[in-house]
Amino acid sequence: MKINKIKTKHILWTHVNQPTKKEVDQLKEIHNFHPLDLEDCLVRIQRPQISEYPHYIFFILTFPVYNRNTKEIESSEIDFFIGPKYLVTLSDGGVSVVNNFFNEIKTNEYSREKYMSSSHPINLVYELLHRLQSYALPMLDHISRDIEEVEKRIFKGEEKKVVKEILYIKRNIVDFRRIMQAHKNIIKKLTNTHTKSFMPDKTKIYFINILDRTKDIWDILEAQKENINTFQETNESLISYKLNDIMRILTIISVIMIPANLVASIFGVNAKYMPFIGQPFDFYMIIAIMFTVMLLFMIYFRKKDWL
Repeated sequence: MKINKIKTKHILWTHVNQPTKKEVDQLKEIHNFHPLDLEDCLVRIQRPQISEYPHYIFFILTFPVYNRNTKEIESSEIDFFIGPKYLVTLSDGGVSVVNNFFNEIKTNEYSREKYMSSSHPINLVYELLHRLQSYALPMLDHISRDIEEVEKRIFKGEEKKVVKEILYIKRNIVDFRRIMQAHKNIIKKLTNTHTKSFMPDKTKIYFINILDRTKDIWDILEAQKENINTFQETNESLISYKLNDIMRILTIISVIMIPANLVASIFGVNAKYMPFIGQPFDFYMIIAIMFTVMLLFMIYFRKKDWL
């Protein structure tokens, strides 16, 4: 059975890891949750939401998980049911924070007394959300380090090599923003649930702190988005500059060769009387004319700072 419980004199915490229909049906019998809420727990909807009822609050939040194999930030869903004397959480198993915290409470008497001694699970909910947010912060630090590394490599002359890395970072920032974008609205609604008869008055104080951290995370993501976009534009400008420089050199070479081709074409005309033709060293004289004209063009381009 995947339903795990921790019960104290005051509250009950029920946690289900990777729930199936069997566990969800059992929860329905015990707590009489709305069928639509339970259905959402079985479907990976990947869309945060909140629903309020006379005797409980249900909300879904998604959190980022880094996949080391694909170098991609993926989404993990956690469902919460908050009642007057209980907390029910369901996790898809992507984030280990909930399971770790549950095991800590279960095995550590000090933690159990600290977070489950009050008459309402709001303290437990706050600590759980706080740890989930803290779990996301190292990923933000990792993205910041990746951006700094990209910046260094760009100005080391590795513009082409970092193009793919920039796209990876941009994708992860977009995925992170998509996962976190609804948190602020959900937490805002939770701050107003103190009006519910079964929610304590201090609810607002707890969730305002969570809301502030949510805003901080979003501000970091905004800054990272601006930074990587700036570095991408810089990288594209450097690549474009180098490409233009190559095209300029090739164009100059082509222009310099035009007089030589012209001279070669003139002396290639099958005329009866051609200057230098038939004289000793005529071939070397023609070559000298070609190089002289090319040299004059090069001197001209140098004076114009085109070379």
